[in-house]
Amino acid sequence: MNLCNRVGLIPMFFFIGLSAQATEYLVDQKEKNFSAPHLAIKVGDTVTFRNSDKFFHNVFSMSDAKTFDLGSYPQGKSKTVTFDKPGVAEVECAIHPNMKLTVEVSK
Repeated sequence: MNLCNRVGLIPMFFFIGLSAQATEYLVDQKEKNFSAPHLAIKVGDTVTFRNSDKFFHNVFSMSDAKTFDLGSYPQGKSKTVTFDKPGVAEVECAIHPNMKLTVEVSK
């Protein structure tokens, strides 16, 4: 590999490193509601679901964009999900069916 090719690789790796930085989001659960009905994030971002209610919640999604079931957890506890592909995830609470959140994941 000649010097021109080696020098050309440095900026490319630098930019790839910058774009790979993930963002963390917090969604609170309070009064049997998610703190927001819609969340727009990027691939690789994480969402922490914090239970601030005095009763249990069980957050899950059966969407193609992200399938998960966090299980039942009490007040004061949090669980985190990383969204690893683009699409729309419909998030719900298995205990409180009126709790709904749409997570739109883009590239």
